[in-house]
Amino acid sequence: MIRKTVSNVEEALKGVENGMTFMLGGFGLCGIPENAITHLVKLEIKDITCISNNAGVDDFGLGLLLHKRQIKKMISSYVGENDEFERQMLSGELDVELTPQGTLAEKCRAAQAGFPAIYTPAGYGTEVAEGKETREFDGKMYVLEEAYKADFAFVKAWKGDEAGNLIFKGTARNFNPVMCGAAKITVAEVEELVPAGTLDPNEIHIPGIFVQRIFQGKNYEKRIEQRTVRKAP
Repeated sequence: MIRKTVSNVEEALKGVENGMTFMLGGFGLCGIPENAITHLVKLEIKDITCISNNAGVDDFGLGLLLHKRQIKKMISSYVGENDEFERQMLSGELDVELTPQGTLAEKCRAAQAGFPAIYTPAGYGTEVAEGKETREFDGKMYVLEEAYKADFAFVKAWKGDEAGNLIFKGTARNFNPVMCGAAKITVAEVEELVPAGTLDPNEIHIPGIFVQRIFQGKNYEKRIEQRTVRKAP
């Protein structure tokens, strides 16, 4: 049995360096690798490129890295909840590559599967397609998008075992699964770490072959990006 467990986040993030490219799972603040992000802030890693659907909020998630000016480039889809992101983008401090959400997911999935690129109709005829190869299939035009290249993928799962098998819960099963195995090293933090053989094979979403390091996280806040409640009668 190959065991992928490491004792803590410090050990899990060994090898991260300035200038690297990181994938970070999650949708908004749901299912983000909170422990990994917090430790990246602590390590003061600089000039990093982040591939993530969202950019967090001002005081949580990737917003913490943005406030410390640790991110050089953001490759994202939805970034509308972060004032500091907006300020840095408009001032030219932050390089931003906005990507259609489905394209972002598929470029991760292509990297996971070992494919160098995909063809997608999204973005054809717009600025997104400028400088890229286009091709017609069955009368419809497509844009060639290269798969992402990343040094580390940081994901967060509900349960995992010592072999790296992962189960995601609810909406956290968003960008996390497609980022597993899409980078040179995938680091998974989980709420519950169990012995190998404990998980029902039929419930596993990502097999351990896509994960290099796994550890049990702690102190999850699980914040809500926009909390909306019904007014009292």
